[in-house]
Amino acid sequence: MNTQLRPGTLNFSLLFLRVSIGGMMLTHGYGKFLRLMEGNLKFTDPIGIGSELSFVLVVLAEFFAAIALIFGFWTRINAFLLSFTMFVAAFVRHADDPFSKQEKPLMFLAVFLALMFMGGGKHSIDDKIN
Repeated sequence: MNTQLRPGTLNFSLLFLRVSIGGMMLTHGYGKFLRLMEGNLKFTDPIGIGSELSFVLVVLAEFFAAIALIFGFWTRINAFLLSFTMFVAAFVRHADDPFSKQEKPLMFLAVFLALMFMGGGKHSIDDKIN
């Protein structure tokens, strides 16, 4: 029942969080990445920048930023990109939907915000290059 935060436990927890949440996001981004490679850019335009640009930015976040997050490369920047993507998904794309549709992007948003504030930890590329 010790409540002291130990650096080793914190760093392992950040590694676990990055790998698990990044992997889960990657499953969303992989299908979109395949669609992008096929040239199928059909997508919504949630923030008024065009559906094709919106789709490319979502692929960049959900696929490439998720991979970078797993490895802890530019963790805070990639967590911000993913946070923004999930914010738009929850509050713009699914704004009129029931909470059950908003719940998943909100859970992702919460974890990405935590990683944005905490960083990648000792077991990350960020730590090795700093």
